[in-house]
Amino acid sequence: MIGYSDFEKVEIRVGRITRAEPFPEARRPAIKLWLDFGPQIGERKSSAQITRHYTPDELVGRQVLAVVNFPPRQIGPFMSEVLVLGVPDAEGEVVLIGPGQDVPLGGKLY
Repeated sequence: MIGYSDFEKVEIRVGRITRAEPFPEARRPAIKLWLDFGPQIGERKSSAQITRHYTPDELVGRQVLAVVNFPPRQIGPFMSEVLVLGVPDAEGEVVLIGPGQDVPLGGKLY
């Protein structure tokens, strides 16, 4: 069990995918993402293993939730700066989490 104060340390924010590209250098199929979190946080990058349900073209413009306060992580030749969140489908493939309607960029999950 964790306390509410522990949960508050995790910054889960809304970002909009502004750019997405295949990531053929990744060990497992992945897509490189550039996300806009609004003026306070700005643009951040991520690598996501979401190729089963998404193509780069259909991701642009989509709002998603991501953890923005983890340290950056080197994924092959790409620096991932945020962790985009998803849940597994029945086969264990990632389905992205996002708001049910358009919301202001950078909004914090609570």
